[in-house]
Amino acid sequence: MLSKKTKYGLKALTYITRKGSDAPVLISEIAEKEHISKKFLENILLTLKNAGFLSSKKGKGGGYYLIKQPEEITLAALIRILEGPIAMLPCVSLNFYEKCDDCPDERECSLHKLMIEVRDNTLNILENQTLKDLTFG
Repeated sequence: MLSKKTKYGLKALTYITRKGSDAPVLISEIAEKEHISKKFLENILLTLKNAGFLSSKKGKGGGYYLIKQPEEITLAALIRILEGPIAMLPCVSLNFYEKCDDCPDERECSLHKLMIEVRDNTLNILENQTLKDLTFG
């Protein structure tokens, strides 16, 4: 299940993308139009800025804007930044692997193979969908 942070981050990015110009978008505008707490949104947008998806401009005419083209930003990349691992179990994660403490042998684990399949199918979808696809369907 996606956290509110991830859901709101995706909503904010689609809002910025729909605006369709290079002009920065105010946090207050995004918060109002997408029904997101302004304070919570500030933290989310700062995370996305630090990850290299957004930049910001201060002062009059300021706000946030995309620094990558929407078709270059995969949903997998955004979810990893906002949510963390895509895999449902740490022992099948490609980027955040951890051995499960209750499993002596992954090869014998009844869930391991299934969760690899779930991860691979999920990644196939998320790696092939971009911010542009999410925004303009």
